[in-house]
Amino acid sequence: MKLAERGHELLEEKRDALITEFFDVLDRLEDIREKMEERLKEAFKDLIEAMAVMGTPDVRKSANAATRDIEVDVDMRSIMGVGVPVIEFEDFERKATERGYSLHQTSSKLDEASKEFETALNTVLELAEVESTVKSLAKEIEKTKRRVNSLEHVLIPRLEEAKEYIEFRLAEMEREDFFRLKRIKAKMR
Repeated sequence: MKLAERGHELLEEKRDALITEFFDVLDRLEDIREKMEERLKEAFKDLIEAMAVMGTPDVRKSANAATRDIEVDVDMRSIMGVGVPVIEFEDFERKATERGYSLHQTSSKLDEASKEFETALNTVLELAEVESTVKSLAKEIEKTKRRVNSLEHVLIPRLEEAKEYIEFRLAEMEREDFFRLKRIKAKMR
């Protein structure tokens, strides 16, 4: 009984700590999402201006020249026993000279758009990590809530009923033994 109650207390503490962490990460998620939306808005604005100045075919040619391989590593870390991803990557922002297109044949708006998209990509990966963390924490919170409720509403009441029944039966047996002993003593006199 005490073990179940202690387990219940520990699970409640875990649930409360997970909820606190969840809301901290959720605040971070909202900040990152706003930052990403702002960067993408700026990047698309610069891209549209670059297309107006250079023309769509030249922008596409420059974009094809600017491709590169991207390495992303995903590791796991633990928050209160919950595995959450850690996305590791090199900063995607490059110098204009490293993008693979000719600087004197392109508009400065294309450079600005490229820089904004590269910065936005960093933010997208950061957002992916935080969103995944939020989902993992939410699942664990639900699982922990179910366990707490199960202990609180099912197991502990059953254990209390069993304890009361055992105490009742022991008291009944004690009374029966007392009356038996009384009868035996009465017969012996």
